[in-house]
Amino acid sequence: MAEPDSRTTAGGNADERVEKSLYAKAEKIYPREVHGLFARLRVLGVIGLLGVYYIVPWLQWDGRQALLFDLPARKFHIFFITLWPQDFIYLAALLIIAGLTLFFVTALAGRVWCGYACPQTVWTEAFLWIERKVEGDRMKQQKLDAQPMNVRKIRIKATKHLLWIAFSAWTGFTFVGYFTPIIELGQRLVTFDLGPWETFWVVFYGFATYGNAGWMREQVCKYMCPYARFQSAMFDKDTLIVSYITERGEPRGARKRSADPRDLGLGDCIDCTMCVQVCPTGIDIRNGLQYECIACSACIDACDDVMDKMGYEQGLIKYTTEHAMKGRPTHLLRLRVIIYALILFAIMVLFAWSFTNRIALGLDVIRDRNQLYRETGEGDIENVYILKIMNMDDAAHRFSLRVSGIPEMEIHMDLPEIYVQSGEVLELPVRLEVEEDELDTRSTEVMFTLVADDNADLSVTESARFLGPH
Repeated sequence: MAEPDSRTTAGGNADERVEKSLYAKAEKIYPREVHGLFARLRVLGVIGLLGVYYIVPWLQWDGRQALLFDLPARKFHIFFITLWPQDFIYLAALLIIAGLTLFFVTALAGRVWCGYACPQTVWTEAFLWIERKVEGDRMKQQKLDAQPMNVRKIRIKATKHLLWIAFSAWTGFTFVGYFTPIIELGQRLVTFDLGPWETFWVVFYGFATYGNAGWMREQVCKYMCPYARFQSAMFDKDTLIVSYITERGEPRGARKRSADPRDLGLGDCIDCTMCVQVCPTGIDIRNGLQYECIACSACIDACDDVMDKMGYEQGLIKYTTEHAMKGRPTHLLRLRVIIYALILFAIMVLFAWSFTNRIALGLDVIRDRNQLYRETGEGDIENVYILKIMNMDDAAHRFSLRVSGIPEMEIHMDLPEIYVQSGEVLELPVRLEVEEDELDTRSTEVMFTLVADDNADLSVTESARFLGPH
């Protein structure tokens, strides 16, 4: 992580600040409401992400919930796609893509994920909005907390916490609605007929939301989130970061609006501390880049507003790079970013190709290992196999089985027909018989082909070995 040029700042030296942050009792942070470009972007992000979270479970698709992770039935419905446990590899691929995307974005633009899209940030913004509507702005909140307990304070605090709890409970209910059909879940909730596990997860997720977004807030980002600890491995001197331009702002100091800071020997920073007051993690960006910074850019909006009022140029705090601050050219497209982009693109192309060519039918051929082969009463050679047929389509199908690889081979099954319900795994014993004269080697490859009678595209082929005496 980058450090400020001077280790001694208005907040004390770096070692003292670290020791204080580790051992001092956490004080409540009252972030001031801020307006500006980045604030509007955050609001749009919060509305969009929360809108998706709360609305998607209620969408219907083809007579069922559009997005439903049905664990008891082992079906994952994602609009027109149904995934099964056998498709776990696609989930793993999506997690890898998400991780690489985070690395790519972080190397390019720092912690923008934390500032705009992280669930902790999104729900904390919602809780702060409720708090401001009930208790008032920053000054009113501080004044209320400083007052002794009275009827008015109890009423305001109780109202805020009741709204927080209601919002948290709805969040927990919505979370469970991704795993249990949400309409059915709502009906059972009204009749007090929720199951024990559903009740547990509604309460647990609601309590986690209430605790993390209402009480812990920035403590989650500073002490619990691992991303803040390893982000420095993805930063370099060309990564976009939120920075205070020390050369322009120092020495800082108060002055009249009409005064020329150069005549007073001052920089552009008027030491109003607005950048500190709006920071949701309570840091002073003027002390340099710190791991607590979530790149929400609230300090940029606040500082730009002050610069406008003073008649100074905006950008005393801005998105920039270490190279740019030292007067060197910035290279956004550099080897690290290009490598991340190429790897990410390759995995996404491979994932898209594999998924579009995915067949909703699985076939495992397991050869009977109790004996290599056996001779029938007619002198033929017989091998026994167990076929595991997985119908991952949304409809039931009848299938035809063909085996190739050895001429004049006969197939014997215990069932008159192969009929597999949607989501069913059928175990089918199969015996293959062939005359000994047809075998040229001790081990011969045979191919099992399974085809749906009503859909020739729904087919799968698997190989196995046929063993004989030669």
